[in-house]
Amino acid sequence: MRSSNPVFSRRGFSRDTGYAGFNAPPQAGGAANPYAGANPYAQGGNPYAQGQQDVTQAPPQYTPQTRPMTMDDVVARTGMTLGTVIAGATVGWLFLTQSLGFAIGAGLVAMVLALVQSFKRKPSPALILAYAALEGLFLGALSGFINGLPNMNGAPMQAVLGTMAVFVAMLVAYKTRIVRVTARFTRFVMIAAMGFVLLSLVNVMFMVFGGGEGLGFRSGGLGIVFGIVGVVLGALFLALDFKQVEDGIAYGAPREESWLAAFGLTLTLVWIYMEMLRLISILRGD
Repeated sequence: MRSSNPVFSRRGFSRDTGYAGFNAPPQAGGAANPYAGANPYAQGGNPYAQGQQDVTQAPPQYTPQTRPMTMDDVVARTGMTLGTVIAGATVGWLFLTQSLGFAIGAGLVAMVLALVQSFKRKPSPALILAYAALEGLFLGALSGFINGLPNMNGAPMQAVLGTMAVFVAMLVAYKTRIVRVTARFTRFVMIAAMGFVLLSLVNVMFMVFGGGEGLGFRSGGLGIVFGIVGVVLGALFLALDFKQVEDGIAYGAPREESWLAAFGLTLTLVWIYMEMLRLISILRGD
């Protein structure tokens, strides 16, 4: 199962085994565990499970490099990454609101770092945290600038609360299986995402070469609809990310892959925040 998140969709968690993305957790007659050969503690690969203990042999050495990823690892890494984004956003809000050129530059560098990480064979914590810091600078400066516009005071805080509400709602929907990530669900999200991105690019081209508001996706009733679609797509991406994390833990993905989970979740939350901020700006603007 591939995610539409650019981090997960390129290769999935399994970078060293050549396994591109996850299928459903192994079942009878299902796909083999991609980590069974590399991790002795991956699902189905523990020689001391199911009554197969051999007391004449000492247990294999269990080093940090082979310990499988847990939910605690994902939560801790995600907390560190989002905390870095918040710290960067605080600096951007306080010192870069009047220097949008520098903030936009930080955002572009953050985008480059995100692309570099998505093509790396292994997650780089330093690269991920650097992305988070620069992305935070950009978001903080942009949010501070919008907050200072007429009728926009408090809009960034509303966007933050809205993003948190979307995350919690989707997490509850996923855990209670109201939302089920299937192959059909994934195809639908991917097609919708490609259409959304394509329309956004066409709109930008009309704005650059034709001037004005382009196709009208940034203001008025059409802009509101487009913003709602963007937020909904972000929420659906969260479901795909949750599925990737769940499958990674079920398969016994290496502990270091929790950085990829944190990175992917951060990208999705940043996207939801940006779409939420744009939507609120349209609703509160004149």
